[in-house]
Amino acid sequence: MGNFPGGSAYAMARDVSGGFLLVSERTFARFDRPDFAKLDFELDRLLKELRAQQPDLEDTLAIQKRNRMIQRINGCRMMVRAFRAKRRI
Repeated sequence: MGNFPGGSAYAMARDVSGGFLLVSERTFARFDRPDFAKLDFELDRLLKELRAQQPDLEDTLAIQKRNRMIQRINGCRMMVRAFRAKRRI
């Protein structure tokens, strides 16, 4: 197992998108280069899956839920990039 909360990079990405895991710089302190690569891949994969889901235009709750999940993933990706740039990983 890696250093990922939840056991794997996919589980961490899923928890971030669901709002069960809030990420900060401290979350990434134990990660090394391969861990960041795995996490970035899984975040990108989950983001593509979410964007492929098109809820009915009348279902505003489903649209809001989907948009919140996309927003959380994008925020996590930005934090990962900023952390890697700061630490030069």
